[in-house]
Amino acid sequence: MRRRGPSGTPTTGTWKIGNRAEAIGTAPEAADSWSSGSNYEAYIGRWSRLVAREFVPWLGVRGGARWLDVGCGTGALTEAVLAVGAPTAIVGVDPSPAFLDHAAATVTDPRVMLRHGDALALPVGDASFDAVVAGLVLNFLPDSPAALAEMRRATRPGGTIGGYVWDYTAGMQMLVSFWDAAVAEDPSIAGEHEATRFAVNRPEPLQALFTRAGLQDVEVGDIVVPTGFPSFEEYWAPFLAGTGPAPAYTLSLSEPDRAKLREAVRARLPIEDDGSIHLTARAWTVRGTVP
Repeated sequence: MRRRGPSGTPTTGTWKIGNRAEAIGTAPEAADSWSSGSNYEAYIGRWSRLVAREFVPWLGVRGGARWLDVGCGTGALTEAVLAVGAPTAIVGVDPSPAFLDHAAATVTDPRVMLRHGDALALPVGDASFDAVVAGLVLNFLPDSPAALAEMRRATRPGGTIGGYVWDYTAGMQMLVSFWDAAVAEDPSIAGEHEATRFAVNRPEPLQALFTRAGLQDVEVGDIVVPTGFPSFEEYWAPFLAGTGPAPAYTLSLSEPDRAKLREAVRARLPIEDDGSIHLTARAWTVRGTVP
């Protein structure tokens, strides 16, 4: 397949409190292109919200706690904590200004503070939170053990650290179908398949990651949610928006190769007579306690 070269320009970083923002410097776009909050919502964010609503109660954090949402993105997990976690306060940290803009526009609860920052150098004090969480983040970090060390630093003794990631091997069907088709069309990109690229997204590596971070009572679970599409067109549209690994790959292709990939993906999907597509998405969940 013929691929076009990547593009990306520096973007201005921001600190946000509610809907106010102040420029604090520059931060480069991520290689996977996390450049649009609304595009991410159409692609993955809406499914992450379904997982988050089940994930928060699973953590077992008491009401009135202080939460830190690492890689808060467009606010899916933050909103779930607000809805079912009864927090006193939530700080959300993310490196994408575009995602923080989206979150600031949609999450207006005064208990929430949004900050621009890096998971490897969280802009928070030591032992400041009762619960530190990361939704669909752990596999994208360049150094997951270092990020877990930072999360532990930010969590008080007896506090909870938790996260969830997609099961790219088989359980996240909308993405498995895409990458299986893409690799079949071009075997040279096998390493870009998210099941290969993110080997940590399995129960055993997640258990080991949290255990090696010195956490106690580490537990891994799973959450399965429905991912339905009224038509193939709705399924495919987010892959043309460029936000996330699979959309970034799709837009790197020439027009003819993109059309071939589209049809190869379509052939793998269980399309009903009325054109609808009914899939499921499994997320692996993990939690542990700071001693």
